[in-house]
Amino acid sequence: MNITILDDYTDTVRNLPCFAKAAGHNVKIWTDHTKDTDILAERLKDTDVLITIRERTPIRTPLLERLPKLKLISARGDYPHIDVDTCTKRGVLLCASQHKGEPNHSTAELAWGLMIAAMRRIPQQMQQLKAGHWQTEVGRGMRGKTLGIYGYGKIGAVVAGYGKAFGMKVVVLSREESTKQAIADGHIAAKSKEAFFEECDVITLQMRLRDGTRGIVTAADLTRMKPSALMVNTSRAGLIAPGALLEALNKGRPGMAAIDVFDEEPLKDTKNPLINHPNMTCTPHLGYVEYDSYEILFGGVFDQINAFVAGKPINMINPEAFKA
Repeated sequence: MNITILDDYTDTVRNLPCFAKAAGHNVKIWTDHTKDTDILAERLKDTDVLITIRERTPIRTPLLERLPKLKLISARGDYPHIDVDTCTKRGVLLCASQHKGEPNHSTAELAWGLMIAAMRRIPQQMQQLKAGHWQTEVGRGMRGKTLGIYGYGKIGAVVAGYGKAFGMKVVVLSREESTKQAIADGHIAAKSKEAFFEECDVITLQMRLRDGTRGIVTAADLTRMKPSALMVNTSRAGLIAPGALLEALNKGRPGMAAIDVFDEEPLKDTKNPLINHPNMTCTPHLGYVEYDSYEILFGGVFDQINAFVAGKPINMINPEAFKA
């Protein structure tokens, strides 16, 4: 099989132990990024199997229609970047294991790291130290503060546990069933969305981006936050209304933000006002970009490919596209 992997920015996959599962296949890895359909069509013209790294490149109908040899797309997680209906019409099977098993601890760890870095002003203090200055401002601690978890899924539950271990009061705003689980885990249900944003010292978004959650955090929500509060987003940029976070930071409510996700990725604009805001701590979508997570991700992706080759595909999203 001719296998193509797109968007392996750090050229990591070939060095993972699980890459041995690709033995016997012809694997081509692209480390740069492009959304240009003509370029992608040329790169993928001989591809039998396409591996996507999360949602980095959209696989839309105009591209799929130019890939006559494509038989399988092997992915992990959600797949809003893939036109499934077109795949089915063209006989392209999509296999994707969706958040099965353990939560993504690496994303939870990054969220917590961003919280501490932002609250203690670590990036800003590092810049000042390199510039020859010593202790230019005073940060804030975590203990005794109120941590708000917006969306109590697998990752949200892990982050809530970190908060409890750090001596924080954990308040949860989520769906009814998830809220019941949060209460069973010893946390507090938010009295209302308004109270949640008004009372929490740190709020972290821990939910998937869906039609019903797009823009779920509004400008009015952010305005309710304390001037000393921190907004954290390691989920998806689209959860916050367009432009609302920058506007809120400029108005001083919340006083800080820490994000790992952006509307446009990869973000190469060094003059982007959000990443240059003095009260912003940000990283380039590193939540799952960690060796252990990559091993799990690609181990599963290669398992899906080998199962397909054996004629017994697993994790099929559009089984009607499979031809035994």
